[in-house]
Amino acid sequence: MKLVSAEEAVKAIQSHSRVFVHTAAATPTVLLEALAERADELEDIEFIHLHTEGRAPQVDEKFAGKFRDSSLFIGANVRKAVQEGRADYIPIFLSETPLLFRRGILPLDVALVQLSPPDKHGYCTLGVSVDCSLAAIETAKLVIAQINPNMPRSHGDGFIHVDKIHYAVEVNAPIFEVAPEPLDEVALAIGRHVANIIEDGATLQMGIGTIPNAVLASLTNHKRLGIHTEMFSDGVIPLVEQGVVTGEAKRVHPHKIVATFAMGTRKLYDFIDDNPEVVMLDVQYVNDTAVIRRNPKVTAINSAVEVDLTGQICADSIGTKMYSGVGGQMDFVRGASLSEGGKPIFALPSTTSRGESRIVPLLKPGAGVVTTRAHVHYIVTEYGAVNLYGKSLRQRAELLASIAHPNHREALLQAARERFGSKQFATA
Repeated sequence: MKLVSAEEAVKAIQSHSRVFVHTAAATPTVLLEALAERADELEDIEFIHLHTEGRAPQVDEKFAGKFRDSSLFIGANVRKAVQEGRADYIPIFLSETPLLFRRGILPLDVALVQLSPPDKHGYCTLGVSVDCSLAAIETAKLVIAQINPNMPRSHGDGFIHVDKIHYAVEVNAPIFEVAPEPLDEVALAIGRHVANIIEDGATLQMGIGTIPNAVLASLTNHKRLGIHTEMFSDGVIPLVEQGVVTGEAKRVHPHKIVATFAMGTRKLYDFIDDNPEVVMLDVQYVNDTAVIRRNPKVTAINSAVEVDLTGQICADSIGTKMYSGVGGQMDFVRGASLSEGGKPIFALPSTTSRGESRIVPLLKPGAGVVTTRAHVHYIVTEYGAVNLYGKSLRQRAELLASIAHPNHREALLQAARERFGSKQFATA
């Protein structure tokens, strides 16, 4: 491992290279900024990554023709560029992202990563983001790493020996944090409804945000819960401390919290640091439906942009405007559905911030169906929970209208009457 400055390290990157960027809280900002400073010397650099944090200099308009960005999952820092056509989005299940590199579909020239410092045996770790970053390091011709003592040392698949690193840059700066937002009444109501569906001994998958945090806050009276999830945040820690999350009922990695990346506050990162209870594993494994289904009572909690009256889930776009990505939603929806006693759940507020219903007669033109109507089970809003599995289209429409905002129920029922030609629908 050659210790150099960031400026010297990125000089090894040549024009016409495909460059992987480490994920989320692990985003190697110092290396990205140093590479942006070299833009005048380069051309045709493609960046590829999952969601990243902080400024994304590669999507600045001034670098058009020099840099091109391709997201496997769209974060806020590149969303405008994608929507304006200055950057690209590649639709793919999160579980299959490592295969893009391992199968040579998108061969990598460079991997830019951020690692914890090496131990006495020379092993760094990928810290809070193993995901597809492990596959990137395995397959890239050149590996450049920020070595940061603020990156927690994680157990699992993310051990990287210094021999794998071509250039290392020592950085001592906080990694990105996301503080939990206050829980409003809508989120708390949704959290309670979801908690009522979750059984003792369940294995949970959840994301980050207000609703997952509200669900976790409502689980304090549950017992023997386990975690097998693509990502987790601070809300899990109190449940571990209170003995609610024990992992004892899991069949795959019992007594372990399994994830592929994490995003939260410093408290979360300190919880992960050298904690053998937490294992950060390759996303090709964590999100493998065949692995997920082996645990009992897998309860997958996901969200949606909108849901139509037949149960189709749009989660990656607002009409034709790409917003996020396919991610791991279908990996876990299918895994939960096939798990013994499993429950896939979609939890969302009944309306947008502008008061528009998120349960709609038809998805917006161009909206992507991330989860099909055949895969959907539970839908939850602040007005209740319904199970669409095994229900006809007419029955689904009636159930979904019952948990829509009261201001929109009659319009939804009228749309259902017109669509399905039935006079059996009640009045809202």
